[in-house]
Amino acid sequence: MATWKFSGKDRKLVQVTRDPSACAKENSSTPTGFDLPVSQFIMYLRVECGLAKNTLLAYSRDLKYFSWWATESGLANLQAVGGPEMSEYVEHMVGANLSAKSRARALAALRMFFRFCVSDGILPVDPCESIDSPKLWKHLPHDLSEEEIKQLLQAEKGQTGRSVRNRAILELLYASGARVSEVSDLRLRDVNFSEKVARLRGKGGKERMVPLGQAACESLAQYLNGVRPLQDKGRGAQNLFLSRTGKRLDRHNIFRVIKEAALKAGLTKNIYPHLLRHSFATHLLEGGANLRVVQTLLGHADLATTEIYTHVKQSRLHDSYTQFHPRA
Repeated sequence: MATWKFSGKDRKLVQVTRDPSACAKENSSTPTGFDLPVSQFIMYLRVECGLAKNTLLAYSRDLKYFSWWATESGLANLQAVGGPEMSEYVEHMVGANLSAKSRARALAALRMFFRFCVSDGILPVDPCESIDSPKLWKHLPHDLSEEEIKQLLQAEKGQTGRSVRNRAILELLYASGARVSEVSDLRLRDVNFSEKVARLRGKGGKERMVPLGQAACESLAQYLNGVRPLQDKGRGAQNLFLSRTGKRLDRHNIFRVIKEAALKAGLTKNIYPHLLRHSFATHLLEGGANLRVVQTLLGHADLATTEIYTHVKQSRLHDSYTQFHPRA
């Protein structure tokens, strides 16, 4: 995982790595007794489970970090890993200052991995059976007010190619509630202007159609007609959003777009792409949208995932009551 900050006189955005498990010993080329089962597991997740690319990368990082720790601890292979060793690993993660959320994610990856190993006959028992996951506080998702969204969308009001493209990205993110990876993966044929809809590919390759408002369609049309041909330069690129050199705009660059717009808008909150997704859902529910409709638009498999936004709405009602009721 990484965070971002503005550095230097030109306020250039730079990436700062902060999670040890994300960068732990991945450059080690020495084969270990864990390499083959880990690679088989990742292949299983990719082919049979159809997990998203970013999920696969996260699981791979966590398992590589565990493999490095196990090898450094003198464990030659999976058969040497038992309950006591897993307890030691949990203590190691705590000592490495990994957050409870990072530890929970790492243990989730290991649980799936060891269950796979047991079902495949690689291990007789699951060494994670007696390991408890760290307790996590359930935080309500943050969101932006409608006025803050307006400020953010108006931040890129220039007519340069970069501003036109960035404005289209911002409008699309808020209009569709899309994840940043879904916007990065959008192709030209995924946007239907006559129907005012976009086809998004979510986690596990699941597709959904989301409507686009008039403002988003106008911004996209301006970008496609006036800016994108100059970026593509006749190469025939299929991705919707391109960089100045005609390459697909990846999720990290879209992150930069949001950060730069927030800086221009003078917003002091920590602004990131998923915040627009949270705001999209919260504003729909506050406007009276049905929870099932919001679930479909967000691409949530489980309604319980969407219900967290109803708690945001209830929290705001409570705040308003406390603020305005004379005997609150």
